[in-house]
Amino acid sequence: MSFAAIVVAAGSGSRAGGDKQWRLLGGRPVVRWSVEALLNAAAEEVVVVVAPDGLDRAAEALAGLEGWRAVVGGAERADSVRAGLEALSGAADRPVLVHDAARPFLSGEVIRRLLDALQGADGAIAALPVSDTLKRGDERIETTVDRAGLWRAQTPQAFCADRLRAAYGAWPEGSAATDDAAVVENDGGVVRLVEGDPRLIKLTYPEDFAMAEALIARQTRVGQGFDAHRWGPGASVWLCGVEIAHDQTLLGHSDADAGLHALTDAVLGAMGDGDIGDHFPPTDPKWKGAASDQFLIHAVERLTARGGRLVNVDVTLICERPKVKPHRQAMRERLSEILHLPLDAVSVKATTMEKMGFTGREEGLAASAIATIELPA
Repeated sequence: MSFAAIVVAAGSGSRAGGDKQWRLLGGRPVVRWSVEALLNAAAEEVVVVVAPDGLDRAAEALAGLEGWRAVVGGAERADSVRAGLEALSGAADRPVLVHDAARPFLSGEVIRRLLDALQGADGAIAALPVSDTLKRGDERIETTVDRAGLWRAQTPQAFCADRLRAAYGAWPEGSAATDDAAVVENDGGVVRLVEGDPRLIKLTYPEDFAMAEALIARQTRVGQGFDAHRWGPGASVWLCGVEIAHDQTLLGHSDADAGLHALTDAVLGAMGDGDIGDHFPPTDPKWKGAASDQFLIHAVERLTARGGRLVNVDVTLICERPKVKPHRQAMRERLSEILHLPLDAVSVKATTMEKMGFTGREEGLAASAIATIELPA
């Protein structure tokens, strides 16, 4: 069944700390979750209603998607829905789903149930039965409320576009509409209940974002990295972000911190995002003598932008000298700081090659690293 959709994203979101519709959730702006779900369910058009300063933010948040447009809403939710209705094109009796941007986990199954229930009715809403015992009172209980027949309304809510327009036309001026179903009910319309989705939570308070992140399906990936540098004249060496006094230094285009280089490659590799040379070409004079911690920070920022997170890292330094053990704790603490990981999620080890190979002959130092990450599935 063909349908259109209105996504209300004009609120200030003050209880959630402001601008909740533009905040990242699993690496995507909150509003994008809903718009993508509606477009994937074959919505013919999606009108996103935003505040006056939200047009550019919507363009940025929804870049790359087709089939949507943004309009400016009003001071109240009812005004924003009216603005969305006015912006709709197509047949006057076409079904329209009105959805709150603050409910990101919209499924195609809920959309299908709503459209099916709209046949022969003025509206349909997704809802869940109230399962908790309800109390009424202020500081003390005055009464226990019978929860039989009580439902928690969700969005989307589905209506024929012309029926919803007519209901809003009859809505008392200055009255607040808690949802669109109430507007149609007030106009004598029949609104059906369909099974909602417990995952279709509304992001209202800051702690709701932590719960929402926990609901996102994630995949675990592991990346590995390896790096080696020659020894040359010098008085110190950088390893895992820590400068160590030594009678030689490692030669390289940057500060030649093999531990950080290997770890950067491990993070990039886990994401399938190339290697350190792709992002920081050694032929670019910009990186001559550069501190390698910025390479690792860049890799983690790219991981965060995709909604991922680092779980743990493990670095092994391979050399005869310098002795790593006296500096290992400082290295772990520095990596913990760079990566924003707890100390027990950071491991630094060292080994020798028993005088074998280029590290055994003290021609150079090598490092290997493993990084475990989580990405939205």
